[in-house]
Amino acid sequence: MGAILGVNEDSHPPVLILFTCLLAGLVVAGLAGALWPKAGRGVACVCLLAALGFVAIALFGLLRAPSAMVLPIGPPGQALSLVLDPLAAWFLLILGLSAAAASLYALADAAHAAPRVVAGFPLFVAGMALSLLAGDGVTLLLGFEAMSLASWVLVGYGHADAANRQAARLYLCFALLSGLCLAAALALWAASAGGIGLDVLRAAPPDGWRAAVILALVLAGAGSKAGLVPLHGWLPLAHPAAPGHVSALMSSAMVKVAIYVMARLLLDCAGPAQPLWWGVPLLALGAASAVLGALRAALEEDTKVILACSTIENVGLIVAALGLAAIFRAADLGALAALATGAALLHALAHSVFKAGLFLAAAAVLTGAGSRRLDSLGGLIHAMPATAACAGVLAAAAAALPPLSGFAGEWLLVQSLLAGWRIGPLPMQVGLAAAVALVGLAAALAAAAMVRLYGLVFLGRPRGPRSAAAREAPPLARAALIGCAGLTVLIGLAPGPLLRLAEEAVRTAVRQNIADQAQLFLLAPGGGATAYAAPLLALLLAAGIAALYLGMRRYSPAEPVLGPAWGCGFLPAPPELPFGDPLAQPSAAGFGQPLRRMLGSSVLGAREVVTMPEPGDPAPARLEAGFADPVFAGLLAPLAALRDWLADRAERLRDMSLRRCLSLSFGTLVALLALLAWLET
Repeated sequence: MGAILGVNEDSHPPVLILFTCLLAGLVVAGLAGALWPKAGRGVACVCLLAALGFVAIALFGLLRAPSAMVLPIGPPGQALSLVLDPLAAWFLLILGLSAAAASLYALADAAHAAPRVVAGFPLFVAGMALSLLAGDGVTLLLGFEAMSLASWVLVGYGHADAANRQAARLYLCFALLSGLCLAAALALWAASAGGIGLDVLRAAPPDGWRAAVILALVLAGAGSKAGLVPLHGWLPLAHPAAPGHVSALMSSAMVKVAIYVMARLLLDCAGPAQPLWWGVPLLALGAASAVLGALRAALEEDTKVILACSTIENVGLIVAALGLAAIFRAADLGALAALATGAALLHALAHSVFKAGLFLAAAAVLTGAGSRRLDSLGGLIHAMPATAACAGVLAAAAAALPPLSGFAGEWLLVQSLLAGWRIGPLPMQVGLAAAVALVGLAAALAAAAMVRLYGLVFLGRPRGPRSAAAREAPPLARAALIGCAGLTVLIGLAPGPLLRLAEEAVRTAVRQNIADQAQLFLLAPGGGATAYAAPLLALLLAAGIAALYLGMRRYSPAEPVLGPAWGCGFLPAPPELPFGDPLAQPSAAGFGQPLRRMLGSSVLGAREVVTMPEPGDPAPARLEAGFADPVFAGLLAPLAALRDWLADRAERLRDMSLRRCLSLSFGTLVALLALLAWLET
């Protein structure tokens, strides 16, 4: 391992000893939360300290040589091992920042947390951290499955709701699929490499049919956990079902662990010897995920479901960037491969911060205004000004508005795609041109979704008494929101230094350097591409806003002139509705009607039913709109039929004789032994 990665050969690196102590502290906190459910505040404090420790360890790993340590535990013949290299450190930084924000919010809500949430949250964080620093396949699977099981408990038992339990069962099915596919991929790779350690796998990259099978298994395993189309069906159900701070951590960090597994196995360990088609499935699935997720976010009517679908969009952009990096590396375009990898890492960091803040803002809105439905909210900018201000910054970043954090990564991805003409085969150039169009469409849909979300929730007039009487989030929750908003601004203003910080992580993934393309105040992709200077753009925007403000102060009337608000043609609201008639404001379905009619009918099977009253009936006309994600009809429905078929066959096994049962068991054992013997050869 040291010969390949330059790993520090110290058998007990202090930084990894600190990491194991933090993991042990999280496990102890989880056990304490299970035994004493009222210890929620103490458990949240432990999670916050562990998250800050992960940030410190990550910065150490990005700036120092890699370190490795073998743990004195593990299955027979395979001790667990930890490796802290720059790629793992970058994703550990993402986990640390996300977990710190979620833990700070959990401190504010500790008195109302369910007992299993108190116990499961630190174990969830520990599982993700162990996956990121795993030095072998066994440790990786152990952390990955611990993360999956802990999050399943948090989804299914955060609230006593039948819908949440159903979402948890669906999530568990996808989690089991993910684990089985990753285990099969690692077993097939280890059989040809002669070991399960990541350094052994790196020294023996797959080829031929093994490479194709491993690529498909890793995409199915890590892609289902990341919410990649078509394995995204669980995500819009499971993320909203979890408590607010858990949803934030699932969307900002858990999906990044799955992306890390893709980057580690398909870029780092697979090596530069893979053919040109190696990155095509990642690029295609990523672009499709970006469009579908953004379109669903622009049509959904639940705040947390909207944010979950937005996560599908951003995951698609990150995976598309990783696929583009693999394509460029196979085409011997190292600088462009480094640029695409830098875009993926930068956008992964940006998304983790602004999406964690948006989910926490949605949780604060649910607590303060009592609803997640867009049609039940409105006007919260007056009742919850701090939450509204932070949510505005975070939503602007999610809409990829410069100079905030969501813009730089997407801009680098587009610049990388526009350089695809350098790849020789014409079909590849046509595919990259289509990817440019899809990424642009996804960015436009994401911006529309964020405008719709923020406008209906925080602007306008309240749509109900509960929204009119909403209360601001508690101080610790506001601190978490302000921290996420502040980091979003800082990341947006400093993409160059952050890419310099990620230089070693990019080199670990694609063996290329990105330093020449990331300067202190400037991103310069080269090759004639336009440069991006975030601080200069921020200064120009600030100057423009200041000039507009001064002009309005100078030329506006001394006293404001107030008049009645336009009621969209409706009659004035009755006295018992001092906040206005909710029907006189745009609805969530009406706001999304143009997109639903243009794209929803072809992509999501959207439908609209208009009910007109009879002549003389004073009742209003009604519009009922909806859509169905194609994954449910194309994937989940056949799986449900298969489940019913297997359940029927399993019931028939009860009537089998003892001789047939023993024959079936013996035949299964022989088949497994034959499979193991074939893999060994």
